[in-house]
Amino acid sequence: MLGISFVTLPADMEERRRPTEPPFRYVERLAREKVRLPARSHPDALIIGGDTVAVMAGRVLEKPRDETEASEMLNALSGNVHQVFSGLALAREGECVSGVATARVLFRPLAPALIEDYVESGEPLDKAAAYGIMGYGSALVERIEGDYYAVVGLSVFTLFDLLPDLGLQYAPGRIKRLGR
Repeated sequence: MLGISFVTLPADMEERRRPTEPPFRYVERLAREKVRLPARSHPDALIIGGDTVAVMAGRVLEKPRDETEASEMLNALSGNVHQVFSGLALAREGECVSGVATARVLFRPLAPALIEDYVESGEPLDKAAAYGIMGYGSALVERIEGDYYAVVGLSVFTLFDLLPDLGLQYAPGRIKRLGR
C-alpha cells in the first residue's frame, strides 16, 4: 500500500505478559524486544517490530490457543466494544524508538453460525482477539473509533511519527533520510 519493500523475519521469542503489566506497555515492550536481535545483525537497516492485543472488560485478548478459545473470544466480542493496543518499535544504527496506537472497536451482534463459519476459515487462529480486520473479520466490525491501522496491527500514523526520531521520513514509495 505504501510502496515500501521489506523482508519479514520471525521473532523467535516468548510473548508473555507480566502479571501487573498494562496492555499498552506490554505491546510496546514486545515490539521493542522483536527488533532487538535483528537490529544487531542488520545495524544499517530499518528494523520494524510490532505487537497487538485487544482488551475487553479488563481481559487481554491475545491470539487464541485453539478453535474453542477463538469461538469464546468472538462470542464475548459479539455486540460489544473493545480496545485495541498496537505497539510499534523502529531500530536503526543502534537506536530504538517506539510508540503505541489505540482504537475502540464495536462488533456487530454475531450469529452463532457466523462465528462457527469464521472460526472454520482458520483466519482467527493467528490474530489477536481472534479476528483480522483486513480479511473475513471485516464483516464482524460495525465501527472503529481511532486508528484503523492499530487494528490492522501496524499503525501507519505511528510509523510516520517515529521515523523522524531516527532521522528518516516517508516519501511516496520509500523511506528516506530527513532533508533529502
